Amino acid sequence: MVRRYPHQMSDKKDQPEDDAGVITQTRPKTDRPPLYKVMILNDDYTPMEFVVHVLERFFGLSHTQSFELMLTVHKKGLAVVGVFSYEVAETKVAQVMDFARRHQHPLQCTMEKE
Repeated sequence: MVRRYPHQMSDKKDQPEDDAGVITQTRPKTDRPPLYKVMILNDDYTPMEFVVHVLERFFGLSHTQSFELMLTVHKKGLAVVGVFSYEVAETKVAQVMDFARRHQHPLQCTMEKE
């Protein structure tokens, strides 16, 4: 004798539909803020030792790194001394320019978008 069960697995019309699913929400992709290169420019008056001191003090470079960057500034006319967010780059430029002025040196420090 064959028994039929009222609800079989293959009998889909008697089972409730499963509408549960994962809701995906797309988020707008956030761009990273632009970075800015801070550069020191060469001049004929600022002593090399002063430039080394500035690089150590405001950019946290070792004496060797500072000396090498100073030579790059001296030979090529300018060197990128760091890459920062806008606010940090702006602060570094202002600190270097103020420090140079207070010590009566014409050292120039600028920033530009990377």
